Amino acid sequence: MKLFYIFYSEERWNNWLATLRESDFEGDAEGEEMPEGFQVLKSFVEDITISVLKIVKLYQNERFTQEEAIAKLEGVEVIVMQPLPEDDEIAEIVDGVQLSLIALFASCKTFLEGEFEGETKDLVKEGRDVAAEDPEAALEIAARIGAQIIDGGKWSATFLKSKSEPTIFDEWLAEIETMVDAVKSLKKFDEEAGDAS
Repeated sequence: MKLFYIFYSEERWNNWLATLRESDFEGDAEGEEMPEGFQVLKSFVEDITISVLKIVKLYQNERFTQEEAIAKLEGVEVIVMQPLPEDDEIAEIVDGVQLSLIALFASCKTFLEGEFEGETKDLVKEGRDVAAEDPEAALEIAARIGAQIIDGGKWSATFLKSKSEPTIFDEWLAEIETMVDAVKSLKKFDEEAGDAS
């Protein structure tokens, strides 16, 4: 029996975009609370991250082959990485989210390929060192860190702290921290054949 689980749909993506368009990103200039739009944005990213990691979890549970898992991943990636029109009011916000999500998809693919050795602390330092000059190498490093997290590796919030100017690598580390929480929440996740969501 094959699984008929829908991990992420165009409709779900569009619903989130509609919610973001209605959200307030300005907030009260006098208030100390973060504008609710940023909380919606956080939930948006968490929802995508959990949906994608469910695919990998089912691969870990031997419900998908490597090829099936990669195909499912690519299906979700097509939906969530599609560019918005430049004149869309949330285009810039979503573009920033998509930039960070590159690390999510790269981490999952790296995990499925099984090549992700290295000490996390050393990898974080190496990634920061090369990010400005070689973003592709930095992404490979971020993907190895993310793959280790999927595999049950340890994470420390101190990895997010840096004395140097933030780079795209720091954006990817922030997404990896979102993955840390998502992996914990999916510890008992599994689906029986024929289940749907």
